[in-house]
Amino acid sequence: MRAAVLLAERSVGMEEVPDARLPGPDGVVVTIEQAAICGSDLHLYHGDLGLERVQLGHEAVGLVAEVGADVHTLSVGDRVLISGVIACGHCTSCWRGDPVGCRNGQTAVLGTTPELPGGQAEAIGVPGADAFVTKVPDGIGVEDSVLLTDILPTGYLGALRADITPGDTVVVVGLGPVGIMALECAGLFGPARILAVDVVPDRLARAARLGAEPIDARDGGAVAAVAEATAGRGAEAVIEAVGLDQTIIDAISMTAVNGTVSVIGVNLNMALPFPMGFAFLRSITVRSTIAAIPGTWGALIPLLESGRLRPEGTFTHHLGLSEVGDAYAIFDERRDGVLKVLLDPRR
Repeated sequence: MRAAVLLAERSVGMEEVPDARLPGPDGVVVTIEQAAICGSDLHLYHGDLGLERVQLGHEAVGLVAEVGADVHTLSVGDRVLISGVIACGHCTSCWRGDPVGCRNGQTAVLGTTPELPGGQAEAIGVPGADAFVTKVPDGIGVEDSVLLTDILPTGYLGALRADITPGDTVVVVGLGPVGIMALECAGLFGPARILAVDVVPDRLARAARLGAEPIDARDGGAVAAVAEATAGRGAEAVIEAVGLDQTIIDAISMTAVNGTVSVIGVNLNMALPFPMGFAFLRSITVRSTIAAIPGTWGALIPLLESGRLRPEGTFTHHLGLSEVGDAYAIFDERRDGVLKVLLDPRR
């Protein structure tokens, strides 16, 4: 079968790989209909993890093609979405939708190691299917289903864990796909204002269309701009969706006394210069989140079905799997107003 493979730093290509197979009696094989490129895939693309020959992708939906003997909730032919984060599938944490808290320490992200093939492919084998794969309701389209595999749950949890209460001012730092999901989900909690910070004009314009107040950070003055917009108080809730050292420090610096910073941008720097004095003197709560994706589906699926959440237009570019090298370059270089890329394995 065909799959997207990380060949070297900043080099992804479509290759023939062994066919997907059942990973065990608790698994399924899913024929992929659509898969997406995620911002966290760029960590592999940039060589940050020092890996090669990885079959990429952790955002995918498709049709069940084969079912293991121990799977009870799925049948061949079901249209399903797959959690990008998986684990053992059998402990109490996994069964309540929290693979991040897996009691057996088996938390993993699809498509991030050579041993765990991802979903930017014609098919994928998924273990622990009863816990990490779910049927797509009839009223939810393919694009929204792909969003439910990672970035919409991540944005939702970023907003939920920011402790937003009605009337608050919220800041979203970073308006890539995850930041936009966080911005849309923040509105569920009744803030009076949402300030949206980025350096890309197209993304600032998108946030403005969604009702946020854009702050252009190209001059490095985002912290001062938030202070000015809040009469010096800062924001009660700040969601950081970039993951750079500086944007995390900026997010903390934007936060009001007794406020909360919710970090969903990926940062693996063990030596981050954390501004402890500022956080301590202002009684700021700082949270970071790897999304426990299945645990969000009970809230997010009804919100999508009812139209309360409408993440239309997130996918700005649609390409075939055969164009995956170009797709990664476009996404990485933010060309042509790209926000998120959807890949069709049939092309």
